[in-house]
Amino acid sequence: MASYNQGCLILVGILVTLSLPYSQAFWRNENKIQTAVFLSPKFVLGPGSVENRFYYNVDFPKGHIAVKSFDAEVIDEAWNPIPLHETYLHHWVVVRYYVRKGVEISEFDDPRKFNESDYISGRNSGICQNLGQFFGLGSETRKTSTHVPNPYGIEAGNPAEIPSGFEEQWMLNVHAIDTRGAEDKLGCTECRCDLYNITVDEYGRPLRPDYKGGLLCCYDHTQCKVKHGFEAVRRALYLRYIVTWVDMDRSVLPVKIYIFDITDSWKRSRSSTGIIAEHECKVEYDIESCDATGMGDDGCIDTRRISLDMPFGGYLIYGVAHQHSGGTGSALYRE
Repeated sequence: MASYNQGCLILVGILVTLSLPYSQAFWRNENKIQTAVFLSPKFVLGPGSVENRFYYNVDFPKGHIAVKSFDAEVIDEAWNPIPLHETYLHHWVVVRYYVRKGVEISEFDDPRKFNESDYISGRNSGICQNLGQFFGLGSETRKTSTHVPNPYGIEAGNPAEIPSGFEEQWMLNVHAIDTRGAEDKLGCTECRCDLYNITVDEYGRPLRPDYKGGLLCCYDHTQCKVKHGFEAVRRALYLRYIVTWVDMDRSVLPVKIYIFDITDSWKRSRSSTGIIAEHECKVEYDIESCDATGMGDDGCIDTRRISLDMPFGGYLIYGVAHQHSGGTGSALYRE
C-alpha cells in the first residue's frame, strides 16, 4: 500500500451467491430488460467540504423485479460527470427497508428518531451485521461492471417478503469530498483528522488519541484544509444512478447478497457456525508507514488476508471489491 502515515483503507467484498440448484433456471428472451435513470437529492459542495447524508425513500423501480445492474457516478447540474480529482466519491450505498404504510419518512430523516414499530430493516443476507446494503461502491464505481449474468437477478419487491401493513423503500447514502484547492488531496480523501481539525465525532464524542484518520473525521459538513487564498464556486451535484432490471418470473433465479470485510475478527473454531452474530466487521483499519515497518522504499506493501466460512453452500455468481487510495488489488479464493 502507499507509504502514508497511519492512513486508513476500507476493503469490502460484495458477493452474490445462490442457494438453489442451477438446473431449476432458464432464461426467456421475452423477459425484457428495462432501464431507468435516477438522481439523488441535490447536494452542494465547495472546496474542501464534505457531503455524507442519508436520503430515505429515494426513487427505485417498482414492482416485483430482478435487478440486473446498478451503476452510479457524481454529476453536475448539466449532467456532466465530475472527475475524481475534483470530487472524491468516498462511497455510496443503497439499503432496503420496510416502513409501515401511512408513516411518512422524508428524504433527510434521522433513523434514530424512527419508531421501531414503524421501521424494519431489509438488510442483505450477511455476513457483517453493520454492513446491510444491497448495492454500493466508491471511487472505483465509474466503469466498474455491476452486471449480474443470466439467468440470475437480485430480487426486490417480493410481496411475500414485505411484512403485512408495510411497504418497501430504499435509502441512499452518499459520501463525497470536494478536493479542489486542497492543501493535501490524498490526506483529505484519507480523512486525516488533522486536516479536518476534528477531535470529536459527529455526535460530539471525543476521538481516541491514536485515531489519526478515518470515517470519524470526515462526516457531513466537515471541512478539509484548502490552500490559502484559493477560491472556487460552490456547485450543485447529484449522484446519478442507473438501474436495469427485468420483471420477476420463473425464468429468473434469485440470488442473495453477502458482504465480506477484511477487518472481520471472526476466527474459525470447532464451535463456530459462520452465522452473522459471530462476525465483527470494523470496516476500516490503519496501515503503518513504511518508515515504521523498516521497509522504506524497498517495496512497501501491506497485505491483509482473511479466511471465512459460509453457513451453507451455493454458487458464486458475481463479486466486486471496494478499496480506497493506496489499494492495489483484491482477490477472492476458494479454499
